Amino acid sequence: MSYFNVRVYGLLISPQNEVLISDEFEYGMNFTKFPGGGLELGEGLIDALKREFMEECNVEVEVTGHFYTTDFYEKSAFNESQVISIYYLVKELHPLQVAIKHQVFDFEPDSTQSFRWVPIDQLNESDLTFKTDQTVARLLKKSITA
Repeated sequence: MSYFNVRVYGLLISPQNEVLISDEFEYGMNFTKFPGGGLELGEGLIDALKREFMEECNVEVEVTGHFYTTDFYEKSAFNESQVISIYYLVKELHPLQVAIKHQVFDFEPDSTQSFRWVPIDQLNESDLTFKTDQTVARLLKKSITA
C-alpha cells in the first residue's frame, strides 16, 4: 500500500549564521537531518513543528516564514510512503537547552539523538542523509550568498 508521509522541519539559525542539525539513530541506521518530524493526524503543520521542537529540543519556537516544500518525488527510507516535507524558518523563544555536540553521532548514554551547529557557509549537502534535506542545504547556502 502506498501513502503520503507528511513531514515538517525547522531551520533554526543562530546569530553566528549557523544552522542546527540533528544526528539520530533509528530503525537500525544513523542519519543526519534538520530538527522536525512527522505530522500526526488532526494536527496542523505549525503545531506539529512546535511539538517536534518541544519533543526534540525542549524549546518553544516561533515560525518566521516558509522556506521550502518538496517539489520532487522522494520515497521514504523506512517504508513504502512518498515523503512530502515542509521546511520553515524558526527562532527559539527561550535559549536552547540541549547539549550541543561537535562530533557526528556523539550520543549521550541512553540517547539516540544529538545536535550540532553547522556554519551555513560550511554546510555541505553530504552532511545530510536525505535528498530533501540536501536540497534545503543547497538552497540555504545559496540564500546567504545571494
